[in-house]
Amino acid sequence: MRGPHIRGLAVAVAVTTAATGLAGTAFAGPATGTDHAVAATGTTAASVVTAARAAAFAHAAATGVVPGDGLRAKDVMIDPEGARHVRFIRTHQGMPVLGGDLVVHLSRQLAYTGVTRAADHSVEPATTRPELTAAQAETKAAAVAKGDAGTARLVVDARDGRAALAYQVPVSDSDTTEATGTRTVVIDAVTGKIRSNTPDSDEFLSPELLDTLRERGETLNPATGTAAQPTALTAAGASRAVHYPVTATGTGASLFVGKVPLTTTRTARTSYLLKDPTRWGTETRDAKGQELESFARGKAFTSTNDKWGNGTVSHRDSAAVDAQYGITKTLDFYKKTFGRKGIANDGKAARGMVHFGNKVANAFWDSTCDCMLYGDGDGDMFKKPLVVLDVTGHELTHGVVDATAELEPTRVDADGNQYGEAGSLNESLADIFGSNVEFSANNAKNPPNYLIGEKLGLAQKFLRRLDHPSLDKLEGTIDYWSPQTYDAEVHAGSGVSSHAYYLLAEGSGRKTIGGFAYDSPTYDGSTVTGIGRAKATAIFYRALTRYMVSTTDFHDARLATLKAAADLYGANSTAYQTVDKAWAAVNVTVANTPAARR
Repeated sequence: MRGPHIRGLAVAVAVTTAATGLAGTAFAGPATGTDHAVAATGTTAASVVTAARAAAFAHAAATGVVPGDGLRAKDVMIDPEGARHVRFIRTHQGMPVLGGDLVVHLSRQLAYTGVTRAADHSVEPATTRPELTAAQAETKAAAVAKGDAGTARLVVDARDGRAALAYQVPVSDSDTTEATGTRTVVIDAVTGKIRSNTPDSDEFLSPELLDTLRERGETLNPATGTAAQPTALTAAGASRAVHYPVTATGTGASLFVGKVPLTTTRTARTSYLLKDPTRWGTETRDAKGQELESFARGKAFTSTNDKWGNGTVSHRDSAAVDAQYGITKTLDFYKKTFGRKGIANDGKAARGMVHFGNKVANAFWDSTCDCMLYGDGDGDMFKKPLVVLDVTGHELTHGVVDATAELEPTRVDADGNQYGEAGSLNESLADIFGSNVEFSANNAKNPPNYLIGEKLGLAQKFLRRLDHPSLDKLEGTIDYWSPQTYDAEVHAGSGVSSHAYYLLAEGSGRKTIGGFAYDSPTYDGSTVTGIGRAKATAIFYRALTRYMVSTTDFHDARLATLKAAADLYGANSTAYQTVDKAWAAVNVTVANTPAARR
């Protein structure tokens, strides 16, 4: 049974713009700002956190913070135009609060200006005394997830419109998850009801899509490169003494993006490691056909000549070339565009493992491994590894979302399909920034476009597209919001915000961009003139990192992007006005904002 959604954006402000329904203070300036990981030392970040925590308790009526709550800073963001933002994870009487996250907004002078909160209700449960024991919860979780239960811990579950005492139980080797992965089960500690049972990894291809492809008898055997064996381009010379390890430049023959340079680590005169020391030690390893969720257990890729792969699946390194290239290009996009240092903005390596599992036809962002996992295909429906560039950009963006708003589906069915607007928004952002990775890489073998999965070999020539989402007939992606969107499957529902983003960037109607033809309709027949991909992308990133929380839905996202546009370009700017028009063109407006569901 569907649980009620929690409306998430509550900004306390002094100025209201009636035409848009957005309450907020406008900040002008083109920069996207700097995100500071809270682990970073320094009095500036510490003073901002202290001020934000004090403000949260001082403005409890707006923030929802109650006695017994604890606030742990997850992220600190300092904008060049003056605003400061602190994302908090909440506890209540020492117990983690699921759906209790909030972002406190401050001025340059550290005065409180507003809050964005996930739970628009009290997070204090009716009781803190469980009727179930931890052992009973573990047994129940193991049974429902068909795996091995870990240690149960008491939490407050505030995601369902009211707060309840619950047990959160990790389950490994689950038979209900593709490739026997891990799941997290939340059980009501009083009634024993299963409140949620979700996979810890995010699958690129949903169970519903895989079933559709099987029903259609569709076989995916995408064309791969025929690049010649690459020539190493190592910088270190043999004529002088070298102290290892050193940075080297090799080349890889990939499956999908041709012959590419790879920054590697030279560990001896004729020994190289597929690990990039210039990008925080980012590395790709071999899962050896096992269902590994520990990166340390993966086998390192090594070479004697810094040449990797042969452009075909006959060479085990070829898939690793695509993966390493895709991961590094995703890191480059986020760093060059937003100054983001790594997936979690903590200056740490991104990691991937190829050849994951036995005949796994999928790719995953796995929060347990904190890495990308790539299957080789099942040899039947999927003939090749899922290592294409926009798949990597999409999945690593889920890691960015995990590190920021942590958008979650409203529910997950017995087959593992996810539903709800916050989950749809998560998928949409992964598509939006995944396509931007292609534009950033600008690889002639993988021309950038607003299509997702165009190199997978599908009969419809793409998996999803941002300009006209409903042209996707496999997942039934939708163009416009309606009340039914609330419970749409997340990939289908993603079309609403993806379409809004495309309209904001490129506008409505027919056009050809980079050799690709687009024709973007609008709900009301209006004409939208785009502001350009760079500005649109900056607005959506600012909205994600500052103004979205775990329960943000499409109407919340509209407000978040309006606030971001005001921050970056001003509340009277063309960019701000176009944000409003783009959302109206996908039927997300002030007038049809749903009443709070409690």
